[in-house]
Amino acid sequence: MTGMNAIASTHLVIADDHPMFRDALRQAVASVVASVRIDEAGSFEELTALLGSDSDVDMVLLDLSMPGISGFSGLIYLRAQYPAIPVVIVSASDDLATIRGSLEFGASGFIPKRFGVETLRDALVKVMAGDVWIPPDVDLAASADPEMTRLRDRLVTLTPQQVRVLMMLSEGLLNKQIAYELGVSEATIKAHVSAILQKLGVESRTQAVIAAAKISGGQWRTGDVASR
Repeated sequence: MTGMNAIASTHLVIADDHPMFRDALRQAVASVVASVRIDEAGSFEELTALLGSDSDVDMVLLDLSMPGISGFSGLIYLRAQYPAIPVVIVSASDDLATIRGSLEFGASGFIPKRFGVETLRDALVKVMAGDVWIPPDVDLAASADPEMTRLRDRLVTLTPQQVRVLMMLSEGLLNKQIAYELGVSEATIKAHVSAILQKLGVESRTQAVIAAAKISGGQWRTGDVASR
């Protein structure tokens, strides 16, 4: 704890759609960091807007399931767009596959929401010191699925914009809708989709979304994509 208090000033962002849990996290952070600035985001859109205006952030505490993201999509985007900012996952989904996937996609730690404040504090101290923290009862040495590993290796080659396009494809949006949302031409979106298919080694946007859904435990929606 004393090492943490020696830090002059720390800027953290808490990204979670539950105000009560954000408040609990805020209190836990304040108890282990003497001088801290904490910003909050209740959706992924709020988070990206916040980071877009000020990316001088020491850490993002990210919920895997909040408006605008599902599965690992938000984590993949943040690691691609802001590789210098450590991301710690704080999630209610704490099965082995989710924890392993979070770390393989670049998270600096994984804190289950089921844990109490004391464990949360201990975890924050470790990750702020540069260590990786996962639940002590988790064995990451258990064998990984080779197919999942290959898919993860392909997904991390996507650029930040391609990740955003894939996220929107997963929501069933048309190319023209994605172009409007991102403020680019439809031709640009078509080029992104082609690059995504090539990088993921699939032949259709439906297969791309299914691949993404496999990676995140089926949490990326696959409905309404085939007709797009």
